[in-house]
Amino acid sequence: MNFNLDNAIQIANQLTYRNFNRNLTDVEIVILKGAWERQEYDQIAAQNRYATSYISQDVAPKLWKTLTESLGEKVKKSNFKEALKRSWEEHLSCASKLSDFISKPSEKLKQNNQPVKIIKNPQNLTPDIYVDRYPIESICYQALLQAGSLIRIKAPKLMGKTYLVTKILAEIAQRNYQIVNLSFDLAERSIHFTNLNKFLRWFCMNVSRELGYKSDLDQYWDEEGMGAKVSCTNYFEEYLLIQTETPLVLCLDNIDLLFSYPDIYEDFFRLLRSWYEKARSRRIWQKLRLIIVYSTDVYVRLNVNQSPFNVGLLIELAEFTTEQVIKFAEQYELDISSEVEQIMELLGGHPYLLELAFIHLKSQSNISIEQFLINATTETGIYSHHLREYWLYLHSLPELAEAFRKVIIAKCPIQLEPILAYQLNSMGLVKISGSMVSPRYKLYSEYFQMYWN
Repeated sequence: MNFNLDNAIQIANQLTYRNFNRNLTDVEIVILKGAWERQEYDQIAAQNRYATSYISQDVAPKLWKTLTESLGEKVKKSNFKEALKRSWEEHLSCASKLSDFISKPSEKLKQNNQPVKIIKNPQNLTPDIYVDRYPIESICYQALLQAGSLIRIKAPKLMGKTYLVTKILAEIAQRNYQIVNLSFDLAERSIHFTNLNKFLRWFCMNVSRELGYKSDLDQYWDEEGMGAKVSCTNYFEEYLLIQTETPLVLCLDNIDLLFSYPDIYEDFFRLLRSWYEKARSRRIWQKLRLIIVYSTDVYVRLNVNQSPFNVGLLIELAEFTTEQVIKFAEQYELDISSEVEQIMELLGGHPYLLELAFIHLKSQSNISIEQFLINATTETGIYSHHLREYWLYLHSLPELAEAFRKVIIAKCPIQLEPILAYQLNSMGLVKISGSMVSPRYKLYSEYFQMYWN
């Protein structure tokens, strides 16, 4: 078996949990993926809308230090592959010895068509820093207690969707529910997104792995006879769901990544919708509780009657309130109560933009909040990559760019064609009041005015 990126992330996550009682964060996974592709930190930051300084000076050094302490050898960007590969090979060696030891009983179980279950690593699901979004957490928790439930969590990118999901899963885990938190960001798009059959097999294999079951796809899969969707459904019904007494909470994060692959997402969304509807009449499907997490940045036209996007409980994440922003800052040991209005005028209650601000202010103690506010909208500020990414994206869509330009140069809110207003709002660039559109934050209006005035 060749050592690949998925193996590296899995081993790194296991080491981090074993030694520090936490899972890898999303941004740490982003760094591992970028480093695997030999990208520089500024490339990683730009592609994922992070500030370069945040990646190169904060998260990456801490990640390499974590792996260094976990592996007992110096780990850095240039040698992490080899270090993790050695750990992976040791893991395989131990697993092989264990397999030999239990081969007879495990073979007997297989002959009786019983799944061979391996030990599942416990998950520490609680985020290190979190701001309560009361009552959203409670509403989601209660929904997951209902048979066959489905929750849709949507918001523009970087609004804290993953943090919310992590918090919800931490709560529901107390009831000993089976939990699978699968991000589509982990898929190799050039391999797994090439056709529906490959994608669904990847999907089933990863759900099996997260549950701690040996993947037994070939016994249930018949692409030519039944088709990939029926095979996937049978695998869940006859293999995964039948063997658990407690509900299975399946969270699908970053599902919007599929929007670029219509040959996959249309069939996959129909499949999820069919599973949700099966719960109305088939008890075994009532065990499945779905959470679908997606960004609103990409607009696609979906058949609402054949997708899961008009059923279940919809949660649209709003920005943090003033009180929440103050509490957020306090977790970084910052007192911003006297400057909170200025900060929110610039950044609103956007979790990611605020997080970058607080990290910067915490790490650069010689910089005052006033200086930060002055530099924030410039090309040398901490948001330069974030802003430049928007600039590049808009220039790839001339009609949308022109609509946003009109909003930026206007001295008061204006009207736009509804679909353009909707798309800009979904990207988080504007806010809509009635039929009038205006820039969402001062950060955006000041930056783009420099180029469009």
